[in-house]
Amino acid sequence: MGEWIPLAGMLTGIIIPVAVFIWQYYEGKGKRETALEIAKHLEDPRKVEELLRMFEERKGEPIDYRRGGVITLSVGIGLYLLGATALGPLFKGAGLLVGTIGIGTFVAGTLFPNTGAELTSAVERYEEP
Repeated sequence: MGEWIPLAGMLTGIIIPVAVFIWQYYEGKGKRETALEIAKHLEDPRKVEELLRMFEERKGEPIDYRRGGVITLSVGIGLYLLGATALGPLFKGAGLLVGTIGIGTFVAGTLFPNTGAELTSAVERYEEP
């Protein structure tokens, strides 16, 4: 029985990425088929281009590191509280680590603008005498 534990651990490192790849493929396949079916019924090529742009708009949006930082900080606090109340010092340490990463991500998102409006505003403030 003891020999199965390391084998299961090694297989997990292979199975999870393959499963995620397959999941992403099938999720994207449905979107592509839907877009193709809609495009077949549209007669105006501009509407087809508009449809494709709608799918690409989400990819073009910058990542909001402030939002991600707050979420990561909240997960860290939750892990710390879980360790403090039930599971011990290992989870307290993991919670502190994740919370610190969340704080760093939030600070980076605050210091470095990432949207077009924020970049323009930062450049204008820099160029003012």
